[in-house]
Amino acid sequence: MGSTSDLPVMEKAAALLNEFEVPFEINALSAHRTPKEVELFATNAQDNGIEVIIAAAGMAAHLPGVIASMTTLPVIGVPINATLDGMDALLAIVQMPPGIPVATVGINASLNAAILAVQMLAVGDKELQSRLKLYKESLKNKIVEANEQLSLVKYKFKTN
Repeated sequence: MGSTSDLPVMEKAAALLNEFEVPFEINALSAHRTPKEVELFATNAQDNGIEVIIAAAGMAAHLPGVIASMTTLPVIGVPINATLDGMDALLAIVQMPPGIPVATVGINASLNAAILAVQMLAVGDKELQSRLKLYKESLKNKIVEANEQLSLVKYKFKTN
């Protein structure tokens, strides 16, 4: 992430990766303040066993794109709502030049970034694929349960 101020948003990703027992690192790296450290991280990521990178940044939000330019690993960008309701970060991350793609999730959507990373990793891991399938089923069950609860809500003109 661009700075530790992004941690409250990124904690959802960390919690999900932890739930899935996927080893992960958390680093504060700034494309503008620590470019040499960003380069060192990005160019050594694959050799260090990293398979997918989730990069979060707000405002100018160059971190995901800079990392993507230095590695062949998939990079998932999380735009952080720091200014302009996060639209500046979203556009900075999603509008990459040809050849330097960054998969981009919604503003502050670190949970979706983690799910996408798990989906990528699960392609070659049947155990992880099985846990992911159970997770997706649990999402469905939550909606089924919500509709059961909603059926108990009574209004004079409610028809269901």
